Amino acid sequence: MFARFSRYLKETSQEMQRVSWPSFADLKESTIVVCVTVGVVTFFVFVVDQVLSFIQKKLILMS
Repeated sequence: MFARFSRYLKETSQEMQRVSWPSFADLKESTIVVCVTVGVVTFFVFVVDQVLSFIQKKLILMS
């Protein structure tokens, strides 16, 4: 069991050395893209929610 765990740690270490890590500039750019996308989607969901809420209230008042 210890041999398997030891082999796993060794292989994991080797694999982590092969990973191409993003530069700080790439990381910063990706973070900005994610934040803007989350903001746009949040705004869209908010607007749709408000419109549907308005329609629902108008339909209830008509009844």
